[in-house]
Amino acid sequence: MLLERFEDPGLSQYSYAVGCEGARQVAIIDPRRDVDVYLDFARQRGLAITHVLETHVHADFASGARELAAASGARLLLSAYDAGERYEVAFAHDELRDGDAVELGKVRLVALHTPGHTPEHLAFLVYDTARAAAVPVAMLSGDFLFVGSLGRPDLLGEEAKRGLAQSLFRSVRVKLAALPDGLEIHPGHGAGSMCGSGMSNRPFSTLGFERIANPFLDPQLDEEGFVARILDSAPPLPPYYRRMKELNAAGPRPLGIRPAVDALPVARFQQLALDGEHVVIDLRDQLAFGGGHVPGALGIGIRGGSLSTWAAWVVPYDRPLLLVAGDDEDVDPAARALVRVGLDGLAGYLAGGMERWLERGLPLATLPQVSVGELAQRLADAGAPTLLDVRADGEWGQGHVRGARHLVGGEVAERPGDVPAGPLAVMCGGGYRSTVVASLLQRQGRRDIVNVTGGMGAWKRAGLPVESD
Repeated sequence: MLLERFEDPGLSQYSYAVGCEGARQVAIIDPRRDVDVYLDFARQRGLAITHVLETHVHADFASGARELAAASGARLLLSAYDAGERYEVAFAHDELRDGDAVELGKVRLVALHTPGHTPEHLAFLVYDTARAAAVPVAMLSGDFLFVGSLGRPDLLGEEAKRGLAQSLFRSVRVKLAALPDGLEIHPGHGAGSMCGSGMSNRPFSTLGFERIANPFLDPQLDEEGFVARILDSAPPLPPYYRRMKELNAAGPRPLGIRPAVDALPVARFQQLALDGEHVVIDLRDQLAFGGGHVPGALGIGIRGGSLSTWAAWVVPYDRPLLLVAGDDEDVDPAARALVRVGLDGLAGYLAGGMERWLERGLPLATLPQVSVGELAQRLADAGAPTLLDVRADGEWGQGHVRGARHLVGGEVAERPGDVPAGPLAVMCGGGYRSTVVASLLQRQGRRDIVNVTGGMGAWKRAGLPVESD
């Protein structure tokens, strides 16, 4: 039996290859958009991709299932339980129902309907029939069961979330009841994903351990207690999740195996960057971006954060995109990160980077940086800037600067009216998220902004005062 995990760290997303090496057959579960990684894997191992499966209609990334099936000639198998639901798959596929099996030589995958995160959600039990035909050895649990958590039930909005939470309770109590403690749990996400809360950074677990350690599997919880606990635990819902659900239900357009981005000479890049239609994404770090960037560019670094997630939050989906990289080697991973969240309009990147822009004496914008020590002095003075803390709710609750205003960074694009007027100092945990937010505000026309270098981490290390709610 073969079981291989593929990880996208930017989205904390896992996809899997499962199959029988003896039969040279493999199935891919929940593939991401740039499907060459699976085709290369199969070719290098001498395997045929015979099936492509999905656990559900995903909300956090653009699915590669349709494209991978077409590229490999595999059979595309999706849940039958999306019929009549808000997000119903609109492209051709074969359906799987509870108990349906996929045979891959001496490996069998059996679909298990586990509604709750979404109505159509399937998990897959993996049987190694050469060793223990009657007992599953693993579960590919998708967004049903995570290590330390469960999938959030609020993706379909306020009206549906309580009913989905109740379905999730029944899935936990009924579908897991007869499964053995030794069953390996291989989830669809790890720590950092917002498809659930409190996930462990361990990529897999066992059902026995989860029964002991996962707070949502506590047998003392009745339905009301479970529903209250799971709904109270849900993190903020990224606005782009709705777009991803719609995209995946309709079917992302064919990408061509892998994204391609052309190098543009500086004159052509300038023409596009300043035409009012294109959006420039600067992939460099916060200090390089702060020192000088193309006017109107969004500062979303390729390193030190999550380009996929933050681009999905703040980059318009209906505009062509231009990239500025510190190194040409960053272009391909950046393109992959963007198409994984449906940002396909890659018009090109600046050949030679910002050096070519500077050599031509072209317009330059800056994002002033302020140290935490200087910030502390400014906050004590009359006419001090408003400090905008863009960290997550949990981080804010663990301690913040007195007098700061709080607005989660991912919500700034959707709530511009909640951003304080006047001079601003923007702070996050280390400077990555605050750069994204400050660059977004600059793009919207704000000019009275500074970025707090090192963020709250540097503030605490400097021994500066912190208060908690």
